[in-house]
Amino acid sequence: MTAHATTEKDGSAIVTLDGQPQKIIGADLEDARRKVANLVVEHAAATGEVVDFVTTEPNGTWEMIVHPDGTIHEKPEPVASPYLRPTAHAAPSEPAAHADTADAAEAAETPQEEATPTRRAMRESFLKTNRIEEPAAKGWRGTATRLGLRLSPGAAEKAERDDTFAVSQHWPGPRTIAVVNGKGGASKTPTTVLLSAIFARFGGAGVLAWDANQTRGTLGWRTEQGPHESTVLDLLPSATELLGTGAQSADLARYVHHQTADRFDVLRSQPLALASEQRLSAEDVDAIWNVARKYYRLVFIDTGNDESDAMWGRLVDHADQIVVATTTRDDHAEAGALLLEALAERSERSAQLAKQAVVVVSQADPRATTTNIKTVVDGFTSLAREVATIPHDPQMVEGWLNVAALRATTQRAWLGAAAAVARGL
Repeated sequence: MTAHATTEKDGSAIVTLDGQPQKIIGADLEDARRKVANLVVEHAAATGEVVDFVTTEPNGTWEMIVHPDGTIHEKPEPVASPYLRPTAHAAPSEPAAHADTADAAEAAETPQEEATPTRRAMRESFLKTNRIEEPAAKGWRGTATRLGLRLSPGAAEKAERDDTFAVSQHWPGPRTIAVVNGKGGASKTPTTVLLSAIFARFGGAGVLAWDANQTRGTLGWRTEQGPHESTVLDLLPSATELLGTGAQSADLARYVHHQTADRFDVLRSQPLALASEQRLSAEDVDAIWNVARKYYRLVFIDTGNDESDAMWGRLVDHADQIVVATTTRDDHAEAGALLLEALAERSERSAQLAKQAVVVVSQADPRATTTNIKTVVDGFTSLAREVATIPHDPQMVEGWLNVAALRATTQRAWLGAAAAVARGL
């Protein structure tokens, strides 16, 4: 016996049982899933027969088996025979097992010394190191879980869990990530803020976003201000004291601005001052960076636009990884590509940074087409380790940046971008 269901985002669904369609109206998609599941379970119980159930939703199709006792199982995938191993030279109908026989015969003719395994090596440890997979929490599988069944998560949910696990890690020693692009308006500041937020939300405190743009950096304008107006210029005279043995992490609260929702700290620049009034030397950069890495496990640096500035070069020298921020605009993408190519020629270490870079492509223009985005992504594929894309979101255009205010698809995209960065740490 078979059953089919098609469920829409608005909570409406059509369920076909024994060839008879029925319409279901739910309050939302989740409610419709529940009603569809109950209907199929009741049908299996009433008929006493197993039901092959296929349900289609906007984000995928699932196949399940519903038993008369109410239990639901995922339909198993076809499993290839373990005894067949395709080879380049064997005919399609020829068993591949003969290759194993020949290998065994050859091995028998060749004297080999076998190490005697130790008793510990032979014994299986009682300690298990595998991650325990929790049942599905989203989609149709999540609905089945809430009905008392235990289904494994689907591919999309597994991928999200893997990304969450990646950004939740803590690495031995601090890590510095420089967000770069020589063109203004290329989304360096939103990229710095939202990557910092994702790592802090999932991995806990100890994340700093540092505005190192000497020409009116706007990181402070896009983030929450603390109970003071301190900037990097206020911290610099206290760097030696903060690096002393008597300094405590709470002492930094007078210089950085804590983001209460997204849980990271911001070290602001002074956008009201001329660049000439806040020009920092390489030694100043070293002092600030040493303070940052003493108190924070992750330091994201929003760099300036002048790649010839000694400060910019010093920041890159301190970076463990670089993130190229760009939009779908041709000039932003070209500037990012030229930067990676220039780093590849700058030094051996810079070349390695360029090779391991992550590129984050933000769709700042809502009119950008899929072709526009693909062109930029394809152009960076050979230049960087990974390329992540962020969809257009009105909440990223202006004002404070906050992860919770973004659309769900945007939040998921930033999680993916952060995971790409984490894989390089």
